Amino acid sequence: MRLYPLQHILWRLAGHTLLAIGVCTMTAAYADEPYLTWRMENFAINTPLGGLKGNAQRGRQIVIDSHKGSCLTCHVMPIEEEEFHGDIGPSLIGVASRLTEGELRLRVVDEKQINPETIMPGYYRHPKHFTLVSYEYEGKTFLTAQEIEDVVAYLLTLK
Repeated sequence: MRLYPLQHILWRLAGHTLLAIGVCTMTAAYADEPYLTWRMENFAINTPLGGLKGNAQRGRQIVIDSHKGSCLTCHVMPIEEEEFHGDIGPSLIGVASRLTEGELRLRVVDEKQINPETIMPGYYRHPKHFTLVSYEYEGKTFLTAQEIEDVVAYLLTLK
C-alpha cells in the first residue's frame, strides 16, 4: 500500500496547541543499531555522530526517498528531477550559507531542540522520547547515525 505523507497527518487539539503525529511515512532504522548519544552546544551538534563521515551523494538520495528522509515533503530543495516540493518548512536552497555544519546536524537530529512547536520529526531523537508511535517504530530512530551524517554532508553542498 502506498502511503502519502500529507495524508498521514493526524491532528489533535490539546488545549491551545495543535500537535502533529505521524507526519511522514518513513521506515525506522534498525533496532539492533546502538543509539549514539550526542551533545548540543549553542544550538548545534558540532561533532559528527559516532565520528562518522557523511557522503553527500547518499545524503541526496535520503532526502529524496519518501521512506527515509522525505525532506521534499516539506522543503523546497535544488533537486529539479523531483516534481513535488513542499512549502510547509523553509526552503533549503542555500541553507549551508545560513547555517553551520553543527547547526544543520542539530536540525536534522532533533529540530524540537530549536523549535518545540515544529512538526518536523526528530530523525535521530532518542527512541524513549517518541510517544504515540506505531509498534514498528518503538525503540528506533527514523534514520541511522550514518544516514544523518550523509544528509548533513548533502546539506553542506547547498551554498
